[in-house]
Amino acid sequence: MISTRSRPRPSIPMRPSAAFTGSTGNPRSRTRARTSGPPCRPGSSNRPSSKSTGPQNGAPSMLMRRTLILSAMAATAALALPPRQAGAQSPDRATAFIERTAAELQTVVNGPGSQAEKQAKLQAIVDRTVDVNEVARFCLGRFWRTATPEQQAEYLGLFRRVLMLNITGKIGEYQGVSVVVGKAMPREGAVAVSSTVNRPGNAPSKVDWLVNTDSSNPKIVDVIAEGTSLRLTQRSDYAAYLARNNNSVKALIDALRQQASQQG
Repeated sequence: MISTRSRPRPSIPMRPSAAFTGSTGNPRSRTRARTSGPPCRPGSSNRPSSKSTGPQNGAPSMLMRRTLILSAMAATAALALPPRQAGAQSPDRATAFIERTAAELQTVVNGPGSQAEKQAKLQAIVDRTVDVNEVARFCLGRFWRTATPEQQAEYLGLFRRVLMLNITGKIGEYQGVSVVVGKAMPREGAVAVSSTVNRPGNAPSKVDWLVNTDSSNPKIVDVIAEGTSLRLTQRSDYAAYLARNNNSVKALIDALRQQASQQG
């Protein structure tokens, strides 16, 4: 996502998610952050190679775009999520939540209406079903604590804007999409709901939705597409970019601002 040249352009990788959704990138230029790896602690959208997939040389990965639209689509994001008690999570509730969300998304994507109308409806679904701010904090990792309050506020706004642009920018590509929801089981202090995402002309995609059911309103906190955690991948991208830019949160914010401007 981000170039490895000594003078990187001010743009950052934003993975438009498999369920939240975005665009394409070079799969050889990233390392998948699989859920089988060590868990990432709070506050801690592929690790870029010599050919990055950032906004300057490519859009976010197709896999993520295909699935984010479903989380958004239902789409991203340390999530600074406090440790949760597994007993507080409800698999049945998480399954019902994903079934309702998937039905809403399919109705919007496959239904009538202009592009602008569908985009507005999709944004409303994402805002209601995805914990965007927590995902954003997760993606920034330990740098969230070093950012000023002003930087935190601007970063959250830009993260959401770029995420929404990634999710809503390719609605036409998802015509005919369908989601078959499977089993749910506790995972990482939340509930992972399995599903199969089908699109005409494409192979089925295995997508797990990580749902936090602690509160009165369940929220999606991660999408794991074909074994790849979108929030872990995005955090890896951000960390690599920051490492090449003197760990400057301002540089990341500037890059996100440029990406939002280019996509908007």
